[in-house]
Amino acid sequence: MEYLYLFIIFLLLVIVGILLYFLLQYNKQRVAFEKEKDLFDTKIKYLQLENLESRLDPHLFKNILNSIQSHAYQTYYALDKMAGVLDYILYDSQRKLVTLKEEHEFALRLIDINKIKLNPLFRLDVRSNIGEVEALYAEDLVAPLICVELIENAFKHADLTGNDAFITILFKLKNGQFDLVVSNKKSSKGSLRKERGGYGLSALRERLHLIYGPYYKLEKSEDEQVHSMHLKINLYDFKAKMYTLR
Repeated sequence: MEYLYLFIIFLLLVIVGILLYFLLQYNKQRVAFEKEKDLFDTKIKYLQLENLESRLDPHLFKNILNSIQSHAYQTYYALDKMAGVLDYILYDSQRKLVTLKEEHEFALRLIDINKIKLNPLFRLDVRSNIGEVEALYAEDLVAPLICVELIENAFKHADLTGNDAFITILFKLKNGQFDLVVSNKKSSKGSLRKERGGYGLSALRERLHLIYGPYYKLEKSEDEQVHSMHLKINLYDFKAKMYTLR
């Protein structure tokens, strides 16, 4: 009986050993399978990412190309306008007086250059109520660059980002009087800029006074939201005075 018990115990130990062996082998295979599965998932993810990137690159390249084209066109457009502005500043501004037509065209080029920095949704309203047949339009009666300060100030001090932001510019010649009216929605940073500026406007007033004397007015109106400048020059009476002094 003692040998029988020993044999049974030995048999049980062998069975337990076999079970442990198979259990260890099973665990090894499971670990190997999980590693292989992880590696497979990693390869799948890499392939998916590579596929997405292969689709993204052409779009990215196309977007960059569109951006370059846009900037190139804007650069060409700005340089073309700038060439006209520089010609006027370098050559025509050396004259004592130019025609209103020349000053008007210069001002429109200046506005076009400033347009480049505006949001496409920004409300910029430029109107020219000047008939080409107006006799004084083509006569040398206008001091060169008198429109610059008012227009530049509008773009400098306007709120260019607000939903209700705007700049309006009106050129008008009627019954021998030239009117330039420039209005803009004021920027919240206007008070800071105002402390730094002011020289250009005072220089313009002085220049207008020396050239036109009693034949001009430069009026400012503003409230909390809107700033407006109105330049009036009586070209008809100014011309008459010039003929009298000759």
